[in-house]
Amino acid sequence: MNNCIIVTGGAGFIGSNFVNSWVKLGLGKVVNLDKLTYAGNLANLVEVEQHSDYVFVHGDIADQDLLAALLAEYQPSAVLNFAAESHVDRSIHGPEDFIQTNVVGTFHLLQAVRAYWNSLTAEHMLNFRFLHVSTDEVYGSLGKTDNAFAETHAYAPNSPYSASKAASDHLVRAYHHTYGLPTLTTNCSNNYGPHHFPEKLIPLVIHNALADKPLPIYGNGQQIRDWLYVEDHCAAIRRVLEAGIVGEVYNIGGWNEKPNIEVVKTLCRILDAKKPRADGQSYLNQITYVEDRPGHDLRYAIDATKIATELGWKPKETFESGIEKTVNWYLENQDWVSNVTSSEYLNWVHTQYSERGEELA
Repeated sequence: MNNCIIVTGGAGFIGSNFVNSWVKLGLGKVVNLDKLTYAGNLANLVEVEQHSDYVFVHGDIADQDLLAALLAEYQPSAVLNFAAESHVDRSIHGPEDFIQTNVVGTFHLLQAVRAYWNSLTAEHMLNFRFLHVSTDEVYGSLGKTDNAFAETHAYAPNSPYSASKAASDHLVRAYHHTYGLPTLTTNCSNNYGPHHFPEKLIPLVIHNALADKPLPIYGNGQQIRDWLYVEDHCAAIRRVLEAGIVGEVYNIGGWNEKPNIEVVKTLCRILDAKKPRADGQSYLNQITYVEDRPGHDLRYAIDATKIATELGWKPKETFESGIEKTVNWYLENQDWVSNVTSSEYLNWVHTQYSERGEELA
């Protein structure tokens, strides 16, 4: 077994940030297996694509023959599963893709990894890890005064997306308890930062603001999320991989609960200062309230006490520092934004909003 890891879904938002930081930190070879669906983008990895410690493989986590060949060739010490369909709105319009990738795909990945793990020497079996990256949405919704999600919180997913992730979490747990596979699971809060596909709130608002388009706010905008800067999340995953207890779950949060409307107004004020509108008006004038999405959860909040006390991890970025870094990145990388906002993206925007009688383009 080599000083090598396999990352699935490493061309997506969180996965690419993890791969970039892993290579830049000189932590060993990383093999990135990605299917390159709409949100997978090799442009996210241009900084490391020529590095000797980076290998890209185009493929599906449901392809057990490919998985077996990669595991045999690279003999990784860990497999980290970032591969997932991850957008609630898309899961409402097309849930089957979420079941296929998040549930069936995770099952095939676990099968291949278990076979590989069973082939290792006793020492290498002991040191191997399978780390599964999941979401706080598996826990359902909180009231405004409820305690934040701890690792012991009961699962209560409310969307096809969160239900598919909950199912994958349960599979990972079962493979540890039934087969002894040395697993780790992380459940994170809402991420933001560089390379975020502009269907999610923060990059969508930045993109629409600069394009002089409406900034769509679901319902009254009072839905509360805990915001985690993606580089902090990557650091937490590295720490869990390094020192997490096998079979355990670690919740990763940013300690930054914000209503969606407050996030949008903050973005508008930052853009007003950094990239003023030509007419001198505020981007706040572009805010448009639209019909709420079905089953919209009111509040997510992570209690990250366990990872702080047991593993010594806490986020470095405040929301204020992280959101400024994020806006700066998007302003400096408009070519990246132009490339990812393709016809497929425009088709999604049309499907998402026009079916509800909203015109946002």
